[in-house]
Amino acid sequence: MSESTVSNRRGRALRIAAGVAVLLALAGYLVAQYVTGGGGAPRCTVRPAEGDGATYEISPEQAVNAATISAVGTSRGLPERAVTIALATALQESALRNIKHGDRDSLGLFQQRPSQGWGTEKQILDPGYSAGKFYEYLEKVPGYSRLPLTVAAQRVQRSGFPQAYAKHEPDAALLAAALTGRSPASLTCTAARDAQVGKPADVRAALVRDFGSDVLPGTRAVGAGATANLGGSTAKATVTVPVPTQAAGVAGTARGAGGERRGWELAHWAVAHSSALRIERVTYGGRVWTAGDSGKAWSEAKGAASGPAEVRISTAQ
Repeated sequence: MSESTVSNRRGRALRIAAGVAVLLALAGYLVAQYVTGGGGAPRCTVRPAEGDGATYEISPEQAVNAATISAVGTSRGLPERAVTIALATALQESALRNIKHGDRDSLGLFQQRPSQGWGTEKQILDPGYSAGKFYEYLEKVPGYSRLPLTVAAQRVQRSGFPQAYAKHEPDAALLAAALTGRSPASLTCTAARDAQVGKPADVRAALVRDFGSDVLPGTRAVGAGATANLGGSTAKATVTVPVPTQAAGVAGTARGAGGERRGWELAHWAVAHSSALRIERVTYGGRVWTAGDSGKAWSEAKGAASGPAEVRISTAQ
């Protein structure tokens, strides 16, 4: 066999291999597009209520942690400013990820240190606990809501880079406005298309964990790893969360000022947890978010729409 024939065969084999690689890559891309609804990996987007201005995009993991931080703050009766400070701090310290490492023995969302009295490793790695400890220290800072964000955060964190918190304030403020319910229909998430079903019992347990027992009548608060006495049927795909006319929530706003803001707080919490809890649909105040529509926007609800008295959270079945 001539050298040129061998060379031609090798060249042909290389071209075939390259072609197969391209086809496999294309197939993988198409599968990914199908699974995620055509928009890449699942993401959550926060938009200003007025519909213009800068948007902010985060991952589902970050959205869950942000929603928990916000829920813990409002459940303590704290103002939106406190939630903004907490979110900016967590963005700087951990990028809103519950990480198991850091400087020296720092852990979790706020990089709190067991050796400095913040709690045990297990406690600090519980987002609800770590957020609660942050707020506990923040509340001890005189006039924290009137201080520059960097000053208030530094009084709690004692960071070596206190000015770093400032760069996160715009994004944290946008997040806080949505997650505390002041900015209606401003948080949306895309969700992966898969066959996993959601469990209403998990939704109820997560609501009680983040907001406390008052969020669902007939339940009791649970700690990390505990089981809630959820009551009612867990077979139903929809969890209905009542929104009191006078809702306890953000100090000076939802507390004693009507429940609409509380309703949007709960609705946005559910959307933020949509990937983690396999939530397919959230309805509130005549608006609906649906994962099947790639979660791009809230739309007008048709048929038996949820009004201002309740939030309906439907899991994938």
